[in-house]
Amino acid sequence: MASLTNQGSKKGMKPQQQGGGKGGGGGGGASSTVKFARRTSSGKYVSLSKEEIEMSGGDADYSNYTVHIPPTPDNQPVAAKAEEQYVSNSLFTGGFNSVTRAHLMDKVIDSQVSHPQMAGCKGSSCAMPACDGKVIKDERGEDVIPCECRYKICRDCYMDAQKDTGLCPGCKEPYKTGDCDDEIPNYAKGALPLPGPDAKNNMSMSMMKRNQNGEFDHNKWLFETQGTYGYGNAYWPEDGDDDGGMHQGMLESSDKPWRPLSRVIDVPNSIISPYRLLIAIRFVIMCFFLVWRVRHPNEDAIWLWLMSVVCEIWFAFSWILDQVPKMHPINRSTDLPLLRDKFEAPSPSNPTGRSDLPGMDLFVSTADPEKEPPLVTANTILSILAVEYPVEKLACYVSDDGGALLTFEAMAEACSFADLWVPFCRKHDIEPRNPETYFSLKGDPTKNKSRVDFVKDRRRVKREYDEFKVRINGLPDSIRRRSEAFNAREEMKMLKHMRETGADTLEPVKVTKATWMADGTHWPGTWAVPSREHAKGDHAGILQVMLKPPSCDPLMGSSEDKILDFSDVDIRLPMFVYMSREKRPGYDHNKKAGAMNALVRASAILSNGPFILNLDCDHYIYNCNAIREGMCFMMDRGGEDICYIQFPQRFEGIDPSDRYANHNTVFFDGNMRALDGLQGPVYVGTGCMFRRFALYGFDPPKADKLPNADKNVALKATDFDPDLDVDLLPKRFGNSTLLAESIPVAEFQGRPIADHPAVKYGRPPGILRMPRTPLDATTVAEAVSVISCWYEDKTEWGDRVGWIYGSVTEDVVTGYRMHNRGWRSVYCVTKRDAFRGSAPINLTDRLHQVLRWATGSVEIFFSRNNAVLATKKLNILQRLAYINVGVYPFTSMFLIVYCFLPALSLFSGYFIVQTLDITFLALLLTMSLCLIGLALLEVRWSGVGLEEWWRNEQFWLISGTSAHLAAVVQGLLKVIAGIEISFTLTSKAAGEDNEDIYAELYLVKWTSLMIPPIVIGMVNIIAMVVAFSRTIYETVPQWSKFIGGAFFSFWVLAHLYPFAKGLMGRRGKTPTIVFVWSGLIAITLSLLWVAINPATSERPSAAAGGGGFTFP
Repeated sequence: MASLTNQGSKKGMKPQQQGGGKGGGGGGGASSTVKFARRTSSGKYVSLSKEEIEMSGGDADYSNYTVHIPPTPDNQPVAAKAEEQYVSNSLFTGGFNSVTRAHLMDKVIDSQVSHPQMAGCKGSSCAMPACDGKVIKDERGEDVIPCECRYKICRDCYMDAQKDTGLCPGCKEPYKTGDCDDEIPNYAKGALPLPGPDAKNNMSMSMMKRNQNGEFDHNKWLFETQGTYGYGNAYWPEDGDDDGGMHQGMLESSDKPWRPLSRVIDVPNSIISPYRLLIAIRFVIMCFFLVWRVRHPNEDAIWLWLMSVVCEIWFAFSWILDQVPKMHPINRSTDLPLLRDKFEAPSPSNPTGRSDLPGMDLFVSTADPEKEPPLVTANTILSILAVEYPVEKLACYVSDDGGALLTFEAMAEACSFADLWVPFCRKHDIEPRNPETYFSLKGDPTKNKSRVDFVKDRRRVKREYDEFKVRINGLPDSIRRRSEAFNAREEMKMLKHMRETGADTLEPVKVTKATWMADGTHWPGTWAVPSREHAKGDHAGILQVMLKPPSCDPLMGSSEDKILDFSDVDIRLPMFVYMSREKRPGYDHNKKAGAMNALVRASAILSNGPFILNLDCDHYIYNCNAIREGMCFMMDRGGEDICYIQFPQRFEGIDPSDRYANHNTVFFDGNMRALDGLQGPVYVGTGCMFRRFALYGFDPPKADKLPNADKNVALKATDFDPDLDVDLLPKRFGNSTLLAESIPVAEFQGRPIADHPAVKYGRPPGILRMPRTPLDATTVAEAVSVISCWYEDKTEWGDRVGWIYGSVTEDVVTGYRMHNRGWRSVYCVTKRDAFRGSAPINLTDRLHQVLRWATGSVEIFFSRNNAVLATKKLNILQRLAYINVGVYPFTSMFLIVYCFLPALSLFSGYFIVQTLDITFLALLLTMSLCLIGLALLEVRWSGVGLEEWWRNEQFWLISGTSAHLAAVVQGLLKVIAGIEISFTLTSKAAGEDNEDIYAELYLVKWTSLMIPPIVIGMVNIIAMVVAFSRTIYETVPQWSKFIGGAFFSFWVLAHLYPFAKGLMGRRGKTPTIVFVWSGLIAITLSLLWVAINPATSERPSAAAGGGGFTFP
């Protein structure tokens, strides 16, 4: 076993042997060491070894503690368990120019935890005199006794005994574990593959290599055959082994007919054919309309005609970019029972039905516990831990970009409550598995529940959840009081020291106001009172394995020592890791994209799941089978070139009328379904399942161009990129050897299963059933190293690899880069919503959200990510869709001008056409009818309601005249002058009804984004009043002119109705500033018009009446 001490290094640590699924973390050389230390009450580190403390006089702040365990077979199982338990109970910190340290935590939170996987869980006491340590525990929470005399000993005392004499302190005999009941197979050096019988003699041999339980005996197989260890969980054949392909992994042939896991459902021809026909007809009519408009100018008001024609031409171009990619919408369906049958069904070679599904890493990102409440994040984590997927295949990571102790302890509390919540969900098939949402559901909770103890269990869990919420909501005060108490103690110690040394006690005592953890040590992240190396932008990297990896076999609970009876329920929990990347002044941390890339690197070393699902902290899993739905596409034939599965975003807490189109159903159910029929939907930031290999910047694999692709064997990273030399791996991915070695493992494990002759690029069945390698200190230390602030220097992270930097909409750019390399994506719409989250229902917050999206689109337009510059691998219609992503904010410049045209027509008495020609009216009417027909058909194939479609049209005009325009101005200033502009809130009105869940809807927060829509609305209202007054007092009233202009002004005002309603707040209480701005702007524009166009005795001819404001 490797040494348990380590010096931090900027270089990646290269192991001496290949390890498990985390890329070789199971072993390390003598040079790969990690420093272990325990913090004192003052926050300093001291040695864990009493002997070394005595040798150093006890004055050293840091003391190395090195323990070498002989790698003999009889001590490796206990050593592996001790190592894994020690790692899971330690808080790892490190970073640039600092030593990676593991702080052994006596407790993580103030409340007690009991789950054996969780850090700080209680256990039996060590039998050694004067030792308060806890006995080593296995995955079932039972004591691990290293000697047959059953002498209980903790990990540290066991290590000391091995180091000093090698004798058991109880029986004074050498440790003998051969007959120990607690011994388990050793996977410390890598997972063992399933047997690979060949066609000649392995069929009979496989029957001989069975243990008494009828299961395959891996140890016997390895001893009596030339079996090899696996690299990760993937089978790696010997060099030159011609039979090491598909036949090595095939355990048995299936007599069942092959069936696909997913299928495409085309839109019925009765809907899609008329839809495409109307698109073609409207395109032709639009061309005739624009030609007629250009050839028939209004000589009386050439300026009005020119503005309208320019706007209409741009609207036509924008309509083409938006409409043409919708030519081929599709739907998809999955077969979940077949997925279980293929990957989890018991068989002669797999009698227990151990899963062959690939691993899944789930990412949750949060940055500020004040803006993103920890209770919301905790509920998201609980929904993830309870998801329906093989527990041993899951790993959940939370990225706390703020480095807050509040988030850390909230996550620990969530893990503690998961000990009760997750088995409860499994026992009673609870849905949804977000406790806050579940207990808020209206209706009969006993519906479809068969167990007689459901009501009792639910009542008890509800009571425990209420207490859990109290603890979470009380954490800020608890941390503050704890820190104040410890800081006061430090002040007293300092004062006592000053008195003993004879210093002047009248001088103020200067003690750093630190933030303290539950075990009485300094928090290495951000402090409540920021100080050097403990501020939001200046703190060490932190990593804590809060829930260690579970055992590979189900762990059934019992009715003892538990609140509920879980005797027939699997109580294992997925692996859970808290991470806060290192931040230092002078480094560009690249916001969320940088945090996601840090998660990619750390997870590659710790768990290396071939697939990654990222969620925002307020988006929880609403459908516990959502991951399985996505896996049906990834594991199906031809799924090797799918880079990600995008799920639609669904929201809760939206007002019933959806005033500001927060549900965005036109985009998620219309545009995204249409793109699914091309190269795939765009990536929209959350609820997306990635193929890890695609995130590494490689092109999709092509079986006919790759070596040995027909053998279904693992390849090297350089096989996928001929331009990538082995020596250039550090330049692209960084200096971590473990990270580089994990890449081909993730690629191989992510392939579809080769269960059909048509699958030319897959993996053999059964190779992913082995347990993952236990975590060790070297592996976790390497994970800390790759989340340091310097790691990405001079690498391609953020440029080609991972999430792409340089835009506030890093999600769209990241997806575009993958599509541009030839990958395709899939849109997965499940019958039950896969995920649900929250969205801002306040007008100002919604406008700022849209502003951020539009600003990112403008940045994309002016960058090399503009789809005009895309490669030939990007589908032509997909290219148009991506061009539209960068172009749509510029429509606001023409839209705002067009919204003023009805008012200008009413003010001036002129119209955009000279006369109401019959050709003009016919073309306009035909285009309008086509537009209505397209809307009705689109509603049919997308499933969007007419009201939702109308709300989307309204908010398109509201955002187009406000947020989109601001984004264009901001983008142009940034590109031309390098000026950054942010539109911030300037005033806020408080809500009056705290019990109303929609109280935020009525908050009125003034922002400069509101000015353009207010001006448009006021000017159109004033124009209608002026034109009405003028028409009344005319000698011969021209009512047709007034009605025509007033109708189109009313059309603009109808689109602005939700905006006006939002300004009124609750019961018509509008801030005074709104009236002041509106009045000043209206008066200024009126005076300006009078000055430019003073009244004359001449009036336009009556022949000009009737025309007005038109949409193409």
